[in-house]
Amino acid sequence: MAAAEAATTAAARIANLIGEADSVVALTGAGISVPSGIPDFRSPGTGLWANVNPMEVAHIDAFHADPERFWSFYGQRFQTLEDKRPNRAHAALVELERAGLLDAVITQNIDRLHARAGTNELVEVHGTIAHSSCLVCRSRYELGDVRRLISSAPDGVPRCECGEALKPGVVLFGEYLPAEAIARAEALAAAADLLLCIGSSLEVYPVASLPETTLASGGQIAILTKSSTPFDQLAAVCAGGDIVEELDAVLAAVGLAIPEAPRPEL
Repeated sequence: MAAAEAATTAAARIANLIGEADSVVALTGAGISVPSGIPDFRSPGTGLWANVNPMEVAHIDAFHADPERFWSFYGQRFQTLEDKRPNRAHAALVELERAGLLDAVITQNIDRLHARAGTNELVEVHGTIAHSSCLVCRSRYELGDVRRLISSAPDGVPRCECGEALKPGVVLFGEYLPAEAIARAEALAAAADLLLCIGSSLEVYPVASLPETTLASGGQIAILTKSSTPFDQLAAVCAGGDIVEELDAVLAAVGLAIPEAPRPEL
C-alpha cells in the first residue's frame, strides 16, 4: 500500500472513531513540535539528549548544586524556543476543539505552542517555560523578565530580587508532576472514549500510564507518531506518517477545513 493511501486509510479510521466518541482527548509529546523546528529528546544524533546527559543539566539536584551550569543549558533552551511557532498539527487540534470534537489536550511539552495556537482546554503535565519562580520566597517571573535577567547576569543565572537563582516552571528530573495537572489528566483519560496519542513515545511515566487508563475504562486509543510505542498492539489505529499530514487528513475526513499554521503574537 502506498504511503499516501495508508495515511488516508488511517485518517478515515480515526475520523470514524472521533465521530463515534462522546469524549475525545489528545495526548501530545515532543513529536508534534518537531515540524516547528524543535528537536525531540531521544532521536539518535538530533534529539535533545543525544549530546548531553539530562541528569547533569536537567535534574533538580543539578539546579541546586550548580545553577550556573544548569542555566547555561536552560538559557540556550529558552533562546532556541524563542522564535518557534505553532505548526498545522497544533492548529488541527484547535480546529477539532472549536468544532466540539475534542475535549482537551494533555501535553508533555513545555514549549507553550498549544496555548499559542489557541487550545483552550490544556493540561501541561510537565510544566511550561512561560514563567520561572524563586524556591525561597516564591516570587514568580514571566518569561520575558527571565530572558532579560539571563542576558544581564554575568554568570547567566537569572536571580530573584532576594538573590536566589530562579527555577524554570518545568518539571525537572527528580521532581513530581504537579498534582493538580496529573489528576486532571487522569480524569480526562478515564472519561475518554478515544485518546489520540500524538508524537509521543508513550514511554515516560506517569504520563505513559494514561493510555492504560483509557483502555481500562473501556475507551480506545489511536496513535499518530513515527516511532513505535509499547501500545501499538493495543491501539485501534496506528498512523506512522508525517504528523502534520496525518492530522490534515483527519480534519478533511471529519469535514473540517485544513488551517494555515497559526501566527500568534509574541
